[in-house]
Amino acid sequence: MSVLRRKALVVIVALVLTFLLWRGWAAHPPSSPSGIITKPITETTVTSTTTTVRPADGDLPEPDQNFLWRHIEQNYPVNITHDVPTTPETDLPAVQAKFGWQSSFETTTCLERQEIIRAAFIRAWDTYRKHAWLRDEVGPVSGNPKDTYGGWAATLIDSLDTLWIMGLVDEFELAVDAVHEHISFETTSARTISVFETTIRLLGGLISAYDLSGDPRLLSKARDAGDLLYKAFDTPTRLPMTTWDLHYAAKGRQQQASSAAVLAELASMSLEFTRLSLLTGDPRYFDAVQRVGELLAETQMKTKIPGLWASMADAAHPKLDINGEYSLGAMSDSAYEYLPKMVALLGQPDIYAGMYTRSVEAIERRLLFRPMTPDARDVLFSGTARVKIRDQDPESHLETSTSHLACFAGGMLALGGRLVSDERHVELGQRLAGGCVWAYGNTTSGVMPEALHLQACPSSSTSTSDTPVSLLDEPPCAWDRARWHEGIMKQTSSTDVEHIIEEDALQPGVTRISDARYLLRPEAIESVFILYRVTGDPAWRERAWDMWLAIDALTRTELANTAVWDVNVDVDGGEDKPSTMDSMESFWMAETLKYFYLVFAEPEVVSLDEWVFNTEAHPFRRLRRAGG
Repeated sequence: MSVLRRKALVVIVALVLTFLLWRGWAAHPPSSPSGIITKPITETTVTSTTTTVRPADGDLPEPDQNFLWRHIEQNYPVNITHDVPTTPETDLPAVQAKFGWQSSFETTTCLERQEIIRAAFIRAWDTYRKHAWLRDEVGPVSGNPKDTYGGWAATLIDSLDTLWIMGLVDEFELAVDAVHEHISFETTSARTISVFETTIRLLGGLISAYDLSGDPRLLSKARDAGDLLYKAFDTPTRLPMTTWDLHYAAKGRQQQASSAAVLAELASMSLEFTRLSLLTGDPRYFDAVQRVGELLAETQMKTKIPGLWASMADAAHPKLDINGEYSLGAMSDSAYEYLPKMVALLGQPDIYAGMYTRSVEAIERRLLFRPMTPDARDVLFSGTARVKIRDQDPESHLETSTSHLACFAGGMLALGGRLVSDERHVELGQRLAGGCVWAYGNTTSGVMPEALHLQACPSSSTSTSDTPVSLLDEPPCAWDRARWHEGIMKQTSSTDVEHIIEEDALQPGVTRISDARYLLRPEAIESVFILYRVTGDPAWRERAWDMWLAIDALTRTELANTAVWDVNVDVDGGEDKPSTMDSMESFWMAETLKYFYLVFAEPEVVSLDEWVFNTEAHPFRRLRRAGG
């Protein structure tokens, strides 16, 4: 049976099931308690194969007061001072481009590519279901289960919304049943948990799956997770614990936030907690994260690089600028990402639009650089600024390195630029995303490594002052092989440059690959997806497909897809086989495969004008004016 005939059959079956489900809901219309934000029964969620009528929220289950984390008193209680927003202050500008007519050839090609990516998801899901059901992860080589995030079925919960978006309704219902019956957030066998990871993967996954499906069991479970995580904020400063011994907290003992906390772990829970408050009407969650946001706003222009925050913070006192590293990579990334996304979620500038705009000004001035490439490619990368204090004055040096984690920045700038009506940000985002696409194409396998160093154009490498630098107006520099070799010698402390180039498979412009792994990360395809939706340029779809072919060839196993130790293997030539890590983190199905799938979906599927994605690619319904 052809792909198109299978699609037609799926549509017919889905429409019949939709009608039957609608009749069931219509026969027993739900009521809406006061204080709960509801959606009209006519609201729809569009998937790639059908339009599913989404019921109103109905009577939300009352929280179980016997749930442990609801009756443990706060040691450091606060008066709730922040009301939950209920109406956007303004109609924000449209994010997505206006898409025109698409030829039958383009439609057929996109459907075929979607089906290939969907099949990869089904392979991974079936492997998890067979070998690691209700565990956190499955080894994609061995099939061995393991628990890495509290033993709360991280892969299962993280994948819920992908199941729904891909139209795998039966598997979705099976998974929701399992969560409802078997997952409890009262305790864990783990000694400690990451509050950040639990928030973005588990709480975020439950909220998103509820927003998409309207199944009240998911919101009930999200409340459980939210009340657990709210206790992590019970510190003298009301800044959260990051690595948290919840067993200690369960006994009612006092706890203190870390004096060495990662910025991203403190500042990347605002979307999830705010959306939970919007859905439940309970202001506690929003109040908790808004206090963190206000601290960010208060300190932003008082750091060693005004506009940016250092990657480490003292949450016990609190101080948000305790070291000298500033970047968009590990330890900082999602703190910046959530600034424009909070604007999108709430539909109002609040404090977040100002923080976002100020951060972009500093990012362009102090973190971005133009690489030197043989073809004078018009792309940018985000580096790391390192600051030392000399004679009480900060001295900054831009390290022209980048990481796969920092590839989210292109999408952040495209989204943020549209929200604050600054097309310059969109242009910067295109060049940053283009840099990551370039990095994919400049390894043996065609997959970008975890971290690498590049030779910067001369003017870019000196853009560390407070004087505004226009990287968009600055043309790419001419290729200089001698300068590239000098950069390699500086990075490797070796004079045998040709040997280093051959041994490490360095492509022109790359001076060192400091971490050759590929961990199935989603950040590059995330930016490509957002840039496609924002610009409407089909070239982004073709770049995405090239990336997919390279990733699948490098990482595919008999069971699913695996992280690998080295991207510089000749997969196409068949000479090398990648050394596998037997690791498939839950974000492979929650983020990477979802973004690849959505690149080839109709633009209305999870539209960026109606949804905003958290840092784990979980879409949350944006707060919008009636009729908006």
